[in-house]
Amino acid sequence: QVQPVESGGGLVQPGGSLMLSCTPTGSNRRFVRGAWYRQAPGNQREWVASITSGGATNYAGSVQGRFDISKNDARNTLYLQMNSLQSEDTAVYYCQLGFSQLGRPVRDYWGQGTQVTVSS
Repeated sequence: QVQPVESGGGLVQPGGSLMLSCTPTGSNRRFVRGAWYRQAPGNQREWVASITSGGATNYAGSVQGRFDISKNDARNTLYLQMNSLQSEDTAVYYCQLGFSQLGRPVRDYWGQGTQVTVSS
């Protein structure tokens, strides 16, 4: 069973930076697409950014220009570089990795989440 695992969360001051990573465990399969979501207390989970198998990226308006999603196919790892962090970015961040299945649609798997807290 594939299980994505996030790392890199923590406490950072406003204006600071963090890089999140996400790697699948439980299988040697390689993901073909990835995305980051976040959920702040009392809010629904929201999409942050996504990247396709070809490397095309998309971002939510609230993070456009501040966050950068990328992937390293050789390391089978998804990243989220977060710059100019604001208190509004405080949330649990979840990665979602998509794996191809022969003759079937890509199947997405969720990570367990990593806490990001932006506070002085």
